[in-house]
Amino acid sequence: MRSTVELSENLLADAKRLSSLRTNREVIEAALSEFVRRRRIERLKARLGNCDLAITQEDLRRWRDED
Repeated sequence: MRSTVELSENLLADAKRLSSLRTNREVIEAALSEFVRRRRIERLKARLGNCDLAITQEDLRRWRDED
């Protein structure tokens, strides 16, 4: 799909440099993929909720030794 958008040249240049990607398209697709991935993780965490695990380091050592 083709779209025309105005982007900050400095932000795009920084993203290219930090990611080692070569084209604007690669940088934008990587950024969108990362955005979607993070939002999916946030939603999954919200759905799963929190649980209180009272595990000590001694418990972990014992479980590892049992395997």
